[in-house]
Amino acid sequence: MKVYQLGKMTWPEVEEALQTVKMAVIPVGAHEQHGPHMTENCDAVLAEKMAILLGEKLHPYTVITPVINLGISPHHMNFPGTITLQPETMLSVIKDVVSSLKEHGIKKFLLLNAHGGNQSILGVASTKLSLDLNVEIYYAKTTASAKDVIEQYTETSLYGHSCEREVSEALYLAPEIVRKDRLTKGNIQHGGRWEQLRPGQPIQGFYKYEEMTANGAIGNATIANEDIGRHIVQTSLERLSKDLLSLMEINAHAGSKS
Repeated sequence: MKVYQLGKMTWPEVEEALQTVKMAVIPVGAHEQHGPHMTENCDAVLAEKMAILLGEKLHPYTVITPVINLGISPHHMNFPGTITLQPETMLSVIKDVVSSLKEHGIKKFLLLNAHGGNQSILGVASTKLSLDLNVEIYYAKTTASAKDVIEQYTETSLYGHSCEREVSEALYLAPEIVRKDRLTKGNIQHGGRWEQLRPGQPIQGFYKYEEMTANGAIGNATIANEDIGRHIVQTSLERLSKDLLSLMEINAHAGSKS
């Protein structure tokens, strides 16, 4: 399968690719704790892997940029190793990437995000930079379009970080980032204010991750497996690619030319 990855291309190769490219996919991750059983570069790795697979499906209409491998992670900072950006720093980085690629003629962008903590600033980036730079900026979570599939394999409503869903995706996309001998359930701290502030609640707000889980994980990673990950990832890719072809005004029957 062919894919245009900027980091693996020479400038003449990029110049030729730009004859058909209509959108740049910018993978966005983070560097933060992922419990006892996943490495801290998890979100950056999964964002990049998903972007490459998406680029294969949408070849030759998309180009994949280098991953933005740091994100908004202040809620994880009490776990050793976490690195966080300030929201204004991430906004500036995205602006510079988009501005640079606009100079080369690209006017449509997808921020493909693998970290929930980035979603708010990506919404700001989509609104502000689309207007300021006269471009189209969209954003999506890597596998959010497969929520129905995800819910088939989750034991509780509390999932999303180093859980059965994320670990399964990693076992399919990047098994090297999973410590298979350390898979465990999240050590949930019930009764805290985080239960009132979680996404989906009427009131939302900031809380530290250790308020919710003592070991940094939620869900039940012990039931994760590669087949679950494959089902989630492939469903997401099919749905995302269909929607993006529409946004690029390409007939879905044209498909990939790879």
